[in-house]
Amino acid sequence: MKMPFGKYAGRYLVDLPENYVLWFKQKGFPKGELGEHLAAICEIKANGLEPLLRPLQEDHGYHTAI
Repeated sequence: MKMPFGKYAGRYLVDLPENYVLWFKQKGFPKGELGEHLAAICEIKANGLEPLLRPLQEDHGYHTAI
């Protein structure tokens, strides 16, 4: 899923800077699917689990900017 608005509009959620995702956590995630995905990405980033996503991304032809 891509960020639909703001400074990082158009970026995949996994590519959002951790401090930006943490800011959402502090202020409150948006309602709905976007908020659910941002909350999951927040946990993934906070726990250093991003490398687990790499094989999934490669399987789908997606190469992260990180």
